[in-house]
Amino acid sequence: MNPYWLEDCVTRSSYKAPPLSRDNERVDVAVVGAGVTGCSAALRLAEAGRRVRVYDRRAVAEGASGRNGGFALRGGAARYDVARETYGRDQSLELWRWTERRLDRMESLAGDALRRPGSYRLAADEEERGQIRGEFEALREDGFECGWIDEFPGFRGAIAHAGDGSIQPARFVRRLAARAAAAGAEIREHVGVEDVSALDAENVVVATDGYGRDLLPDLADAIWPTRGQVVVSEPLDRVLYDRPHYARQGFDYWQQLPDRRLLLGGFRDVSILDELTDVEETTPAIQASLERYLGELSGGEARISHRWAGIFALTQDMLPLVGRVPGRDGVWIAAGYSGHGNVMGFGCGELVADAILGRDAGLLELFDPARFAA
Repeated sequence: MNPYWLEDCVTRSSYKAPPLSRDNERVDVAVVGAGVTGCSAALRLAEAGRRVRVYDRRAVAEGASGRNGGFALRGGAARYDVARETYGRDQSLELWRWTERRLDRMESLAGDALRRPGSYRLAADEEERGQIRGEFEALREDGFECGWIDEFPGFRGAIAHAGDGSIQPARFVRRLAARAAAAGAEIREHVGVEDVSALDAENVVVATDGYGRDLLPDLADAIWPTRGQVVVSEPLDRVLYDRPHYARQGFDYWQQLPDRRLLLGGFRDVSILDELTDVEETTPAIQASLERYLGELSGGEARISHRWAGIFALTQDMLPLVGRVPGRDGVWIAAGYSGHGNVMGFGCGELVADAILGRDAGLLELFDPARFAA
């Protein structure tokens, strides 16, 4: 079934593919992937005067950027207290602040594709309560705006995150693509790339997240394609949830959309090894779990109208890979967002573009793909 995001009439009208140039001359940068990262990078590069060509085997936003849960969250995939222990306090602070700035920039570009009502991170049991309480205290210690809710109906407590958002991801990405095309980028939809060395470009950016890992075999072991499954209901008669919610370490996540549809994703842990795949299809076990929980969340009212699967990339340390590909002259990567691709993917597209432009790109040391190179 087609993702809800791709059927939205505003989404369809927000991007019209420009006429393709018959000019196959060498470009400054070829970008593989017309999702949030590829379109973000293309926009940045085109606005800087570089000649850019974007390739995608489907159309703009039809990969992970049109198949996710529509969350736009601050921070990375790891809990903030865990990140401080793992990456160091200074780098974690820089990373979280950077995502806040990226969200602000997304808001300036997104129009009605982005709302920022905040989000709730929920504790499903006492163990998770202790974990997110530790995260809350670390966040407050470092000056981030958030609140603690000691009693949350059906849960063991919650963090109220200020400034987080809900995004119509396909609409946003197609608007980025339209801006990039207006700035001079050429976008070639339905054109697959099998070998990056065959592209006639001074630099190549691989921006396919969990798709297309075979393009960079030396980094294939660092990118773990992972399937996420989502359902969306028919519009409900009332508003039950005013912002994105996520619980059980992010295995369950849901929100109510502006048209009162209820979106629910997750339950990957029901068959977690089966979900380490790049096969983009729904499965009976996870769909049954989603249907049951959707009924609980809606008091039995919700009726499913859409269901789909999408592929994202996990990495071992829950950080993306952004920068030069070791041993490949002129080849760059921006991928591996561990389920946080709407904000991280947008930011990393700009980050890799800035690196190519020779600008101070920050965070590149933390995201350096060389940490996984053989």
